Amino acid sequence: MPYVASVQELSKIYHKPGTNVEVAALRAISIDFVQGEYTAIMGASGSGKSTLMNILGCLDKPTSGRYILGDVDVSQLEDDTLSEIRSRSIGFVFQNFNLIQQLTVLENLEVPMFYLGIPPAQRRQRALELAERVGLEERLDHRPMQLSGGQQQRVCVARAMANDPLILLADEPTGALDSKTGQAILELFDELVAGGRTIILVTHDASIAHRCQRVIHLHDGRIQREDRNARHAVNVEGGQLSDEP
Repeated sequence: MPYVASVQELSKIYHKPGTNVEVAALRAISIDFVQGEYTAIMGASGSGKSTLMNILGCLDKPTSGRYILGDVDVSQLEDDTLSEIRSRSIGFVFQNFNLIQQLTVLENLEVPMFYLGIPPAQRRQRALELAERVGLEERLDHRPMQLSGGQQQRVCVARAMANDPLILLADEPTGALDSKTGQAILELFDELVAGGRTIILVTHDASIAHRCQRVIHLHDGRIQREDRNARHAVNVEGGQLSDEP
């Protein structure tokens, strides 16, 4: 299967404001992401999870190393170019939804396509299709505050799909939801992966990570270990893959 994203010897160093102190958030990590793969990223606070997700989402640049998204090295592109690639190639699902409160469900779904210059009739049709896909076709005229938390997160998932992204990034997507509602969102993710979507998810919950095909554990900016879930993947070199949480 082709790689849709790849980080190679990636490092990120921050400078503490007003000092000469350097903080290494990521230390020469290398990861390949395969088309249609469901990956969880785990680690304690300060392990580098957020930094990695920001770079994968083209919200930040590495200090060194390469990030290949699709067939483009985006590592050191100018901000304007990076923003354009982000809008076309990345879908985001946030813990706190980040919906525009003044807009309806349908209008929220159309916003990313508006910025991509998609004609009104075409973006309206795609928004309707996305709403139906996540089960919100009866809520098109509702505003976010008129929706439950689970419904708002469904809007977020649909919005993330509006640009048909290469990868979908989810940062603690069930963190603001009760367990039953969170389960429904995770089942929606399962359906998207089954349909060939590539999802990279940050979570602190081992039970959520266990749904994924692989789990990357970060520690102090390095990859501590990588687990494969034997429920989803079998065999490299003739043996069964790890099913550790």
